[in-house]
Amino acid sequence: MVTWSVGQIAKDFDLTETAVRDWVKQAEVDAGERDGLTSSEREELAALRRENRRLREDADVLKRATAFFAKETR
Repeated sequence: MVTWSVGQIAKDFDLTETAVRDWVKQAEVDAGERDGLTSSEREELAALRRENRRLREDADVLKRATAFFAKETR
């Protein structure tokens, strides 16, 4: 069995050790070996946050339009 150090892998692939460690941790989460959000859960969370932001912007536009038209009809 070959064991490689994070430092050696980072050096071999011209990466930072922090990036390699983060990838290893995420792989452990995805494999169920460590607690945390899986990659798919992270993707879903990011998508939901984008949708939430868009919906808030849409609601803000509708509020402004309602106020504008309410003022115009008086």
